[in-house]
Parts: sequence; C-alpha cells; structure tokens
Amino acid sequence: MPEAFFDESREQSQIKTKIVSDYFFAWAKIITRVQHSDRIAYIDLFAGPGRYKDGTISTPLLVLQKAIQDSVIAQRLITLFNDLDSDATQSLETAIKSLPGIDKLKYAPQVINQEVGTEIVKRFEEMRLVPTLFFVDPWGYKGLSLKLVNAVVKDWACECVFFFNYNRINAGLGNEAVREHMDALFGDRADELRAALEGLDPTARELTIVERLSIALNPGGTRFVLPFRFRQATERTSHHLIFVTKNFRGYDIMKKIMAKESSKTEQGVASFEYNPADERFPTLFELHRPLEQLESMLLREYAGRPIRFRDLYEKHSVGRPYVDSNYKAVLKQMEKEGKLSATKPGGAKRRPWAFADDVLITFSKGG
Repeated sequence: MPEAFFDESREQSQIKTKIVSDYFFAWAKIITRVQHSDRIAYIDLFAGPGRYKDGTISTPLLVLQKAIQDSVIAQRLITLFNDLDSDATQSLETAIKSLPGIDKLKYAPQVINQEVGTEIVKRFEEMRLVPTLFFVDPWGYKGLSLKLVNAVVKDWACECVFFFNYNRINAGLGNEAVREHMDALFGDRADELRAALEGLDPTARELTIVERLSIALNPGGTRFVLPFRFRQATERTSHHLIFVTKNFRGYDIMKKIMAKESSKTEQGVASFEYNPADERFPTLFELHRPLEQLESMLLREYAGRPIRFRDLYEKHSVGRPYVDSNYKAVLKQMEKEGKLSATKPGGAKRRPWAFADDVLITFSKGG
C-alpha cells in the first residue's frame, strides 16, 4: 500500500469510516437483543494501521470505541483485523492497546497477517459464522471477489460492506494482465461486461460497471445491494462503498445512514448524487428520483389495491432513495387531497394523518 494513503484523513475516508462505524453500532444493538446470539463479530480484512498520520482514527479503532462504550456489545463482540502489511498490523496493535477501556471487551481483538485470496475464502465457505459484519477495503482489487462476498454473507445476520476502487477496476477491466482479478470480481459475466463497455463514454461506462456488479452481488434476487459513490475534488469518481445484506431492516438502516452522509438533498430526499444514472441502468436510476415523483408512482402501481404501510414501504422503497419519512409525508398529503383512504385493523381509532406499520392504505383508482 502506498505510504501516502494513511498520511492524512481525507474527507472521503472520514465519511467511509462514519458510515461503517455507525452501521456497525446500529447492527450490533439489534443483533445483541436476540437471545440466541451470544456472540457477534466484526471482521476487517484490510484493516490498515488504525490511525492516519494526522492522528485521526480509522475504522477499526472507531468500531472498538463504540463497542467499549456499550456493556452488552463489549461482552459479545469478537473482532478480527487483518492486513498483509506487517508494519500496518504492528501499528494497529499498538493503537488498540492504547484505547481507553479496551480491557472492557470480553474477547481481545485479534490482529493477523494473511493474504486475502482463495484460502481465506475457502475457510469462510466452510465455517458456520456467528452474526458478522465484514468490512473489505482493499487498496485496489486484489482479494476482492464475488466468492468472498458470497462466503461471508451466507449465514444468518452476516453482512458485508466493501470499498470498491472504481479508478483501478475501470482500468483493470481492459488489462489482460489482471484478467483473473476482474473475472473473480464480476463472475461468469465478466466478458459480457467487457463487450458492453466498448465505445461507452465515461459516465455510461461507470454506470454500467456498477450496475453489473450490483446484479452479480444479488443472485436470484434474494439480497439487497446499496451503492454509495465518492467523488474526487475534480468531480471524477474515485470509489464506491457497496453494502450487501439479506435483510430489509439492515438495508433500510444503511440507506438512512448513507442518506445522512449524502452531499445533497432535494425535497427532503437524499440526492445519492454519488450515483447519477438514467433509465439504462435501473438499479442506479431508481436511486435518483425526486420526491415529487413518488405520488405518481404509488398511484400508478397500487391504484385500487389495499396494502399495509409496512408492506408498501418494504416492497416499494428497495432500489429507490426514499426512506419511511418520505413515504409518510407524501401519503399524508395524498390523504388530505382524497387520493387514498387509510384505516386501522378492526376499526381501531387512528391518529389523524398517521401511518403506523399496520395502517391499511387504499389508493384511488382515478388518481
């Protein structure tokens, strides 16, 4: 890894760290409430030295700090930090030992030096994992593969966040010398992707790459994939942070965290401008629709069909930028305008304009 990488804490690194650590804490609080989950884990496969040279702490230390501050998590959390660079792991071990309250953790953090490749993937494939949040942040692309993601998210409550170095992967797709790594990342359709990229302008090329990766990460449509883009000061994309889960609740929580860290909002909806897109790229396009379009979508898709608010939210919000508060704001206005009716089960009293999970909504057929 280039020495300059950890020289200072760049803004995108701070945002990345905040997104991952905020999600870890939210995820850990939920999982530790489950009685049969006596242990949880956080694994960082490219952990780095723990601190930037300006003294700012990176993701491993921030995660440990959050664990130390919660007595329940502190008794259940297992942490594993890996980096092939022995200087980085020595620095990380020193930084971990200096954390105030580190002895409050029941399980001492493990720091190891291993190459992330086929052997470690095989181990994860063969293991039955406790609920685990994986963070994969390689400098380039070596070690990042579909097999790795599939291996680490296969078990209950196991989720993955990875940093996707767009600049290097974009260049790598046309480089025969790294074909093996690109094939490992994009799977059986890597050659199809290469053909699709021919002649595309830079914007369409990026959208195609991220769209195809999102599809590859969601075999059979059983997962939720959420990308978040980072731009350089020059407006060129540098990285994507991509989240993979099998659970809508995790997807919803991460979406709200990412929305909060988005650079812009429009009509109260996070812009997700890190992924500008159009109709050719449905996974990304649907993440960029203004709130004013939500009403027309709901009327078009659900006219005359009764549906509970929770079911509506879970089915309609996937792949779109809206969170529950956006839906409630639109539904409230639609009810006032007579475009829908809403009732509680069994005729129970309902607070005016409120949309609890069990509220049954029927949209007008005439719009």
